[in-house]
Amino acid sequence: MPTALDKFDRRILAILQTDARRSAELIGAEIGLSASAVQRRIVRLREEGVIVAEVAIVDPKRAGRPLTLIVDVEVERERPELLASLKQWIAAEPAVQEAWYVTGEGDYVLVVSARDVEDYDALMQKLVAENANVRRFQTRVALGTLKRGVLVPIEE
Repeated sequence: MPTALDKFDRRILAILQTDARRSAELIGAEIGLSASAVQRRIVRLREEGVIVAEVAIVDPKRAGRPLTLIVDVEVERERPELLASLKQWIAAEPAVQEAWYVTGEGDYVLVVSARDVEDYDALMQKLVAENANVRRFQTRVALGTLKRGVLVPIEE
């Protein structure tokens, strides 16, 4: 069951999504609550799993990983143990930035960050070698980034 969020919770979430380092004092001043009330709400939102992480967003190009690839992965069989093994491999692979179990032609869509084509090729060879259930994969290369985000729209 979703957590009930009031207008203050929603405003706090909207602010924290754009600047997780903003102090409770500044947030409180902006939304009309005391710093301690804001801090209590943030603690509750963390405990309830609404806030799952607070991270630094890194520019992949400046970090030496300028290549973004979107990969459709099709599996041979949908046996639970084979799917579990592939899901575990995907979750453990740092180059896989996002992974989606989807409908359509492929079974999974991966967003992969790579240093170059050779780096990506090595990753895909490893994927196929370590996951015999992978039937095929199709790769699209991102030529440019129009939008990259992790913000969840918060309606008030």
